[in-house]
Order: sequence, then structure tokens, then C-alpha cells
Amino acid sequence: MTMFMFMGLRCCCRITMKKASALVLQFLLVGFASAADLLQNADFESPPPGFPANSTAPFLLGQNDTLPGWSFGGEVYYLTASGGGHAVQLGQDGTINQTFAASADFADYLVTFAVASSGGANCSSNGSVVISAPDSQGVFPVGEQRAVYGLFLGSWGDGEAIDLVIASETTESDTNATCWPAVDSIVLKSIASLVKANDNELVNGGFEFGPDFLPDSTEGVLLQPAQSPVQSPLIQWAILGTVKYIDSKHYFVPQGNAAIELVSGNSTGIQTAAQLTKDSSYTLEFMLGDGNNSCIGDLEVRAQAGSVLQNYTIQSKGTGSAQKFSFKFKADSDTGTTPISFVSYTSSQTKDGVLCGPVVDDVVLRASLGLRLAIQWRFLLSPLLLVAHVMNK
Repeated sequence: MTMFMFMGLRCCCRITMKKASALVLQFLLVGFASAADLLQNADFESPPPGFPANSTAPFLLGQNDTLPGWSFGGEVYYLTASGGGHAVQLGQDGTINQTFAASADFADYLVTFAVASSGGANCSSNGSVVISAPDSQGVFPVGEQRAVYGLFLGSWGDGEAIDLVIASETTESDTNATCWPAVDSIVLKSIASLVKANDNELVNGGFEFGPDFLPDSTEGVLLQPAQSPVQSPLIQWAILGTVKYIDSKHYFVPQGNAAIELVSGNSTGIQTAAQLTKDSSYTLEFMLGDGNNSCIGDLEVRAQAGSVLQNYTIQSKGTGSAQKFSFKFKADSDTGTTPISFVSYTSSQTKDGVLCGPVVDDVVLRASLGLRLAIQWRFLLSPLLLVAHVMNK
């Protein structure tokens, strides 16, 4: 009966085959990202009503002041940068917060922001910025140089009201008020659920789904350790150590719009997992390169798939290039879950003293030909038989 239904569909229903193809494409959908005005006054360019025009002095927000889009508490200053832009400085017990509405559909929410100490080298305190939401909290160090960070905030839907809180934290007192952290350029992004695309057994193997890049930033986005791949700013990848999320506008990216640079050495890397068929053969492919940021020397990465480990080294001139590598392995896990990871153990610096390292991109995990064909036939037959069933009603 099944063969009869399939033959009848092929001979008499060519128009319906297009509908079946559309169904298959729906199964291959990889997700949707949005960053459309989720926060008000996210760049702080709308000043407090009482802010003096053309003022360059820090403006302490008082009890009767307002900051458009935000609530605040403790010591909060409104700053004007040398280039004319604006930021908010969080002093003693300083906090700002804003409530936004999650979309109707369930999605992951990521935040990108810039932070710096406006006092630069004159500061000695160990200040930090704390970002929190109902499901997460991240603590980010404040250094002499401006840094851009990304954080997974949580997963919400149904229009739920979410309170985003940004606060200062310090381990010691510093009488120099300019040493407290200044926050700017906050971008909130939502990403719908992702699934595997084409014949890649990994989700987000090209690293296209992560936090937004700031339009005024050239330094990429630093991602701090995230043990869980489902609570990571790099969707479906756990983060070991600190890595940098880089974009093709300002760096060399081997494929697509984004890639990962392993910058901090000392077992720095990324890790995910795939549900594989035990004793079946697979091939892991990936690109390894440099980001065209003067990162010169031997850049080494250890790639692991299950129990198989391979070391790969490229000789980088720091001018932007990549090589493609691959190796075969057999799934040997009794649970069916096979870990996939890329780890760097060495630290490198650019000529400007900025930490740098190997760039990893375009990670593809493919099944052996026989297993892949069997999976594809099962995958394609399901929607086709569904269409035939509807036609026979």
C-alpha cells in the first residue's frame, strides 16, 4: 500500500510535489534573530531633562531627575564622551534597570554592551559591572580600555515582562569618582529556536547565531565562560575560558558573517554535543585561520570528537587566511551523545598587546554516506507520505 501511494503521488501529482518540497524546507529552517528596538534609549543619547546643554562635566542624577527609558538608584552619572556621545557611569551602589516585553513566541535573549573606566590608568580599584535578569547574572571586569561583552540573559515568551538590571560592584573603595564603570551601547537581541540545517549534525556550526555586534565597535565581542550550551551567548556552544566573537566587517572570517577567535589561551575553547548513532562513521570538518589582526606565529588547536583527538597548527602571518581540515571518527558513546570541542592552549598577542589566537569557523559534522542516505530517505518520505494521505482523503 505504501509503494502504491508513493507511485501514484509521483505520476499524478507533480504540483503537490512542490508543496512537499515546501514542507521539507520548513524542517530545514535554522531560526530567526531580531534586535528591533527591544530597549528604549539603549545608547543613552536621550539626556535627562535637567542635563545642561553642551555640558561635558559628569551630571549626577538626583531624586527629582529622570533618565529616559530607565529607572535608577544609588550614584548614577550621565557622561559626555570626548567624541560627543553619551554614557552612564555607575557609582557607589549605582544601578539602572529597564523592563522589556518578551515576544509572543518563545526565544533566547542575548545582550551586548560596552564598558570602560573613564579614569583610565589613574584608577586602581577592582570595579565590575553586574548584568542580571530573572534567569541569569554575569559579572564583567572593568579595565583601562573599553571592552565589549556578550551575555545570555534567558529564554522567555508570551509577552512576559523582563527586568534587565545593570549595577556597579567593587571590592575596595576608591575616592576617585571617575574610576567607577561607565556603560554604553546596550543591544538586546532575541533568537528563535534553531535546528540542524542540511546535512550538518551540529546546530550553529557556522557561528552565525550569537550576540549582536555594536555598530560603533571594531574590537569584537568578548564571551566569558558558559558551561551550558543552552545558556550560552554562542547559541548551542559551551564556552571554555574567554573567547572573542568576531565579525566579517572588521576581521577576516573564513565563512559567513561571524567566527570565533580563541584569545585567552590556557584551555580556552568551545564545546558542543551531537546525538550520533553508535559504531557509525562520521567526518568532522572545520576552518582554522587568523583574523587579520596582526596575530603572528604558530596557532594551534586541539579538535576532539568523542574519544578521538587531533592537534592542528597553522603558521599565521596575521594578514587573514584560513585552511580547511577534517578527520574521520566512529561514534563510541553508549549514551549516543558525542562531545565536539576546539581548544587552544597557547596565548598570543597582536603588535598592540591585545590578546589574540586562532580563528575557528564553518564546523560541519557529516555522517558516512550510507548512514546519511538512509537518514535523508526517512526524512523525505515522511512529508511525502503525509501529502499522499491528505490527497486520498
